[in-house]
Formats: sequence, C-alpha cells, structure tokens
Amino acid sequence: MTMLAWSAGLAVVAGLALLLLRRRLAVVVVSGVSMEPAFHASDRLLVRRAGLSRLAVGDIVVFARPRRYDGEELLPVEDRWMVKRVAALPGDPVPDAVLPAVAEQRVAEGRLVVLGDNPAASYDSRQFGFLPADLLLGVVLRRMS
Repeated sequence: MTMLAWSAGLAVVAGLALLLLRRRLAVVVVSGVSMEPAFHASDRLLVRRAGLSRLAVGDIVVFARPRRYDGEELLPVEDRWMVKRVAALPGDPVPDAVLPAVAEQRVAEGRLVVLGDNPAASYDSRQFGFLPADLLLGVVLRRMS
C-alpha cells in the first residue's frame, strides 16, 4: 500500500511539473523559408512564453499569424504560428523597409516590428505593418532539431 501511495504522489508531482512547463514553454515547428538561414522548414523550436516587456531587438519571436481586418486592425488567423526577428520595439524608429506599410515614424505603444531573415520569402511587418503585442506567443530559446 505504501508503494501505491508513493507512486500516486510521484504521478501528481510529475503532472504538476508538466503543467507548469507547458505554461512557460512551447514547441513550434517551422514551416516555410522566411527565416533561412537561421531556421529551416521542419525545425522544431523551444519557445519561452513572454510578453512585449521581455523582448529585445534581435530576439526571434513566435506569434499568431496576423491579417488585415477592415484595413485597420490586425487579428490572428487560425492557429498558425509565425517565426520572425524583432526589428523594433515601442518608441523605436520604424525601419526604412517598413515605412511604406505604416504611417508613423516611431513604433506605437503595444506594438513591434518583425522581419524575416529571408526578405524575398517573408510575410512580415513590410506587408502587415506593426504587430500587436497580444499576438505574441514568446521568444525562441533554441532549435531542438
């Protein structure tokens, strides 16, 4: 009976640990070539869930794929994740490549600019403008495969 209680306790602890890890970490699989040469299609990435306040220019982030809605707001599309590099944060000057897609000279509060490493094959802030911070999943920690 003691062994059964010990096993049940271990299972509960393992379950709680897994639940905590899932709230902090995620695994995302890359599809497409927009982040080549850094990442390739089918690479698995370990992502730490994080908000805008924990980002720095140069970080690689994962976010819900945005689309234009009524020409004004960006909303997520399906359950597809995108992987891009942070090019500018709130208050930073807007990079020249993004100026045609936005009206402002500085990145708006609660928004960021993201760019793919392979500009010829990337759907990013050059097309959709500022990315709302609420679409962020988190920061890429490392490639897993």
